[in-house]
Amino acid sequence: MDNLTHSLVGAVMGRMGLKRLSPRAMPALIIAANLPDIDSFVARAVGCDALAAHRGFTHGVGGLVTLPFLAAAIILLWEKLRSCKDGRIKLGGLLLACFLGTLSHPLLDFLNTYGTRLAEPLNHRWYYGDTLFIMDPWIWLMLILGLEYSWRAERLGRNWTRPAEWAFGAMLGYIGLNAAISLRAVAVTRPLVERVAAPRMIVAGEVPLEFWKRRMVWRGDDVGGTGTYEPLKGLNHATLDPEITPLRLDDPRLAEAAKRDKHVRAFLFWSRMPLVVEQGGRAFLTDQRFIDPSRRQRGNTFVIPLDNRGSSS
Repeated sequence: MDNLTHSLVGAVMGRMGLKRLSPRAMPALIIAANLPDIDSFVARAVGCDALAAHRGFTHGVGGLVTLPFLAAAIILLWEKLRSCKDGRIKLGGLLLACFLGTLSHPLLDFLNTYGTRLAEPLNHRWYYGDTLFIMDPWIWLMLILGLEYSWRAERLGRNWTRPAEWAFGAMLGYIGLNAAISLRAVAVTRPLVERVAAPRMIVAGEVPLEFWKRRMVWRGDDVGGTGTYEPLKGLNHATLDPEITPLRLDDPRLAEAAKRDKHVRAFLFWSRMPLVVEQGGRAFLTDQRFIDPSRRQRGNTFVIPLDNRGSSS
């Protein structure tokens, strides 16, 4: 998810009562909720491919046993520079807040089609929730309202945890609804795909703002395609687009590039639905989830040219 969502979730967790764990627990929750995303910056600094490094160690078991201590260290360093007016920090409570904030991050990221390596470094498997789009204004609205009413209740001397709890509960209900839509979308789309090819994978991709819709992406052994699921037109209303795309994973240019180019190898490690597209006589490696094969892919982050000889390793 985007960092605004992570920050809002950390803040709402604090307003649900976790800020009582220790002075500075509130900023600790927000910092810890965002800290796993340092992996992209660290990867670039040490020369690793950010695409393959992102949502790895810091988003898995490794991050859960290290990042809470880093978040706590940031708070403690801040305390040395500026004394806390709310009393002395409770180290145990601070660490618990940092752990819960850190834990919220991979759980939210798991909900996208992008994927998260939840068990890293114990294993390198990617896990996919296929539930929420990476930026969801509906979640922003729920959490912002929860925070506003919580602050208002506190100023009026009322129960200020309840509005935050309601907002968090509404978010969980919304996530559950979207998970059910995605499961139904896959189930309804499968018989349609079976008329074209034996389905090896069907993914329900989220649609921005229109959370009830799904962009369906499917693939067989050699071909793939897309479709749409629109439950507002009927729980069984799914359609496939007429265009069928060859995957071209047996293209010799892909095997050659994978030996030569570290970026191609990193992309193959990350990619869930890889395919090779050819445009203008050039071959490109991409992923079905994030492209339209019928359009030119120039400037797309998820497109790697297979004739790039400047990234050899």
